[in-house]
Amino acid sequence: MRTMIKYLLKSAVVVALLAAAPATAQILPPGGALLTPPPPPAPPPPSMAIPVVPKLDEMPSPQNARPSRRSFGDRITDCLQDGAAAGLGPNDRAAYSRSCANR
Repeated sequence: MRTMIKYLLKSAVVVALLAAAPATAQILPPGGALLTPPPPPAPPPPSMAIPVVPKLDEMPSPQNARPSRRSFGDRITDCLQDGAAAGLGPNDRAAYSRSCANR
């Protein structure tokens, strides 16, 4: 019986000591944690530019499309070579070259 009481007293002392100790992992230095990255920069403010509204009697401006300097055959050849370098099989290479050349 005495050993049981001694055991309970020792257990109570250990629990009391552990409960009284501060949690050192939760104490932060002034200014925050050392390993915390800085917050991301604020997004830029929205544009306040007023869009230009065309007039009713004004002709639309011509939009000149720049023609490609390389021929379609040259683009296909380059895309096939890129697909082969990436390790694509013949069927995948054909599909890739069609989509790549038409960009």
